[in-house]
Amino acid sequence: MNLYYAPGACSLADHIALNEAGVPYSLIGIDRAKRTEDGRDYLTVNPRGYVPALELDDGTVLTENLAILAYIAQRSDNLFTEGGMTPWRALEAISFMSSAIHGNLVPFFKNLPTGEKERARTALVKHFASLDDQLGDRPFLLGEHMTIADPYLFWCLRSAPVSGIELPARLRAFFVRMSKMPSVQKALAEEGLN
Repeated sequence: MNLYYAPGACSLADHIALNEAGVPYSLIGIDRAKRTEDGRDYLTVNPRGYVPALELDDGTVLTENLAILAYIAQRSDNLFTEGGMTPWRALEAISFMSSAIHGNLVPFFKNLPTGEKERARTALVKHFASLDDQLGDRPFLLGEHMTIADPYLFWCLRSAPVSGIELPARLRAFFVRMSKMPSVQKALAEEGLN
């Protein structure tokens, strides 16, 4: 399978999850002109034009982090290990982070008015505090084992400095722990982010 990515973009979450799951993949980089690293038009892969996209071996293409991460989890024995409500809580957490965190980071990735950035900054402080409370003193967002929510949280935390907010202490500690994990280190190295 092929993971279409841009270095440091939210596709990093899928990249980490693939490593953690032990699922074989190839990486295909996308540039700002929407060209693949081998010169193809990325819009033929994902007409929406953004990453990530996961191209399966049969040519099927999945887009959207939530769908791709759920697909990776389904192919893994170690990203939903706790069973019960854990898979649903992981999907819930990714959905929240996708809208409340990722959505509020967008003004900082684009040249938007200061008022929009201030509104987003206020929301991010509130939403990161909520995730900090949810994390508590556990090693991972949903408990003792990594789920697909953790790579996405890692990406959110890695991206947070663009907003100028200070992350809560437990989230900072989580980020440090995740940064040391082999699956994360491998993804960062493969994307040239070390």
